Amino acid sequence: MQAISFLSYRLAFFLSVWSSAQCEDIPNGVLHMECHDRYFMIAVDLSFIGEEPHFEAVDESGVYLLNETYSAECGYTVLPLGDRVVLRASYFSCYTRNTDDEAFTFNFNLISTQEGQAVTYALTKTCSPSLPWSPREVTCELNYMEAHSTTSSDWQVMFHTENEQSPPMNLFEARTHGYVFDLTYGRLVFRTPYGQPDAFSTEVNGVPVEVVHATIFSRQSWVVLMVDLVAACSMHDGSYDRGYIIWKSSEVLYPSTESTQLNIGLNGDLVESSVSEERGYVVEKHNNTMQIRIPHDAEGVHRKSFVSEELHEFYIFHLYLEQTLVDEDLVETRLRFFRTLSTPLLPRPVVTENQTLLEELTFTVYLGELPEDVALVAVHLNGEEFTVPFSNLSGHTITKVFHPNNTHGYTLKVPFDDPVVTRQFSREDAVLQYRLDINYTLSVLPENNTFYHLASIEATFTDVSPPVSDAVCSESGISFKLDHRPYDYLWEITIGSDPLTSELAAQHGYIMSNNSQSLLLEVPLYAHGYEYKDLTLKGFFGTFEILVRDRKTSEVQSSTVKTCPFTTTEFILCSTDGRMTVVADLSLAIPSGGVPARTNAIDKYCGPKETDDTRALFSFPLNGCGTRVELGRDNVTYQNEISYSPKKLNMNKAASANVTERVLIQCTYPLAGLRRLFTVYRFESDSEGVGSIIHTTQVASVLLSPTKRPTTALVTIPPTRRPPPSQVPAFHPPARYVMVSMFHNLENILRKDAVGQS
Repeated sequence: MQAISFLSYRLAFFLSVWSSAQCEDIPNGVLHMECHDRYFMIAVDLSFIGEEPHFEAVDESGVYLLNETYSAECGYTVLPLGDRVVLRASYFSCYTRNTDDEAFTFNFNLISTQEGQAVTYALTKTCSPSLPWSPREVTCELNYMEAHSTTSSDWQVMFHTENEQSPPMNLFEARTHGYVFDLTYGRLVFRTPYGQPDAFSTEVNGVPVEVVHATIFSRQSWVVLMVDLVAACSMHDGSYDRGYIIWKSSEVLYPSTESTQLNIGLNGDLVESSVSEERGYVVEKHNNTMQIRIPHDAEGVHRKSFVSEELHEFYIFHLYLEQTLVDEDLVETRLRFFRTLSTPLLPRPVVTENQTLLEELTFTVYLGELPEDVALVAVHLNGEEFTVPFSNLSGHTITKVFHPNNTHGYTLKVPFDDPVVTRQFSREDAVLQYRLDINYTLSVLPENNTFYHLASIEATFTDVSPPVSDAVCSESGISFKLDHRPYDYLWEITIGSDPLTSELAAQHGYIMSNNSQSLLLEVPLYAHGYEYKDLTLKGFFGTFEILVRDRKTSEVQSSTVKTCPFTTTEFILCSTDGRMTVVADLSLAIPSGGVPARTNAIDKYCGPKETDDTRALFSFPLNGCGTRVELGRDNVTYQNEISYSPKKLNMNKAASANVTERVLIQCTYPLAGLRRLFTVYRFESDSEGVGSIIHTTQVASVLLSPTKRPTTALVTIPPTRRPPPSQVPAFHPPARYVMVSMFHNLENILRKDAVGQS
């Protein structure tokens, strides 16, 4: 059944090639008319012929359609030859005007249908054979046998088979039986289609041969002139063996000596022996059997794709062979064969090549070795269909690649992070695997028979671990650098519990740059997230931590903690648990000869923890040391003052004369973030306060009271800039989420708490 189907397909292929073209005109270069040694040829490009083209022979008597039967009887052969439709006409074909067997004039109509209208093109050509006629010539065409020899006179004919001979008949009666005899100016032509009743089949050295033996005779007075016409043609169908198509014929079809000359070609053109050898043609002789071997992919061979579950192909050979024989009487016989051969269905595997490089983070898959008549129609990626060409909205691309051997391929690129790619991560084995299942939909043209090609591509990363960043200290803060890896999407970078995003960085004053290679995060000193310890006049240590969490479970997988020493003239820290820590420069706030050790807060019993020649370190609760409170609409401010206490009372006047400024210190907290406001002697805030150190020469009356606003503005320096020594943003520890308490009679509570603390 498969062989029958294949043969039917080949026939359908020829018919589809014959009727698949369409055009409005025949421009120059599309139509070719050529005179050869023994036949005239018309070739028209298929791409310029309309629907269902056909030929008509024209002479003085009328117009004759060249259908299959009529063509064989009259010496015409019409066939598709690659991308052309070809008409071959014998010089002795019907309706050809013959002038002394030296000039032959052909007239044809080429008719096609274009946009529903019949269009006729008149074609004419006169040919003169360049090769002298041999006494006897035989042509074995695809659809008929033709023999002719030199002679003259009036004739009758009788046919010989292997066992008997038929009664004589005149040439007109023979024409009604499908035999054509033509008496030209100097030759007798005999033509018959294959398979006639008077033909017989035999084998010569194992090669099937069809023979038609006709004897024609003419009576002239007492003389009878008889001529034997024998047309013997090899009917070998051809075979295929290891890349070669093989065709056989017997060398003893006609009497000859050993001086046999052989020329071979394809598509109606004979080539020199040196050219045939260069193209890989091989001629072998075994026991009087001539064997022709031609490579299946030789120049001039036509190929066609065929779908039989998978992609196959077959090759079509239009073999042209000329054999010249000379018998013992030195009479030359020229024998020509036109044969169309084809290989069986040959597998044509479609290949895929995984060209993926892990460092490119992209699947790169090559689909190749596709013949010209195979096109890619669609691609299914893990079950999702994408037609070709891909839209610009898709994150993947496909590129067509052409090759010199008339094949082509396609390069598919799909990034690892494309939604169609599946991922699987094994925490136990620390292995991350990307997978792409591809189903290519391909079509054989022009029939549009589709088939599919599957491929599964994997990319595996081993030793997959959470990202680790490098941290570097600087005078202004801490910098973190994290090199990107293709599987870092499995984890999430957080500051505390907050994911690190561009919005979070802008909110807290981080400087973040993120490109395809790495993430760089610069955390300025005093920005949110720092922890401080060992606070002294000489400096302190600041610690910042970056956490790596599992993106699904939010569990901490790793962290990068960096602690750096910092030195500064002044700073102020306002903690979430309600404590103000200050290092202030008091050089202008104490009299000449005074020392910072004699300074104190509003509460004179609250002195510095540590001093040097010009500075003092204070640390006390927000509700202690005489701190005053102002409650605004959106925030609450705690303010205190550092002042100098003279050793003796009579020194107050002199000391005051030397003082040029006062030092105000304050912490401001947003009300929205407060959880406890000393309601039970505790203070809790989601965020640290913003601290300020204000050096002023204004009188003491500007000190804040619970109901009086300060005369100088309380400026909060944005964390994106490094603040001046006199105004420093406060420390921002991680936020804590505690239920917010409602505050009633807040001012009285603050007073009571302040009294209790003092």
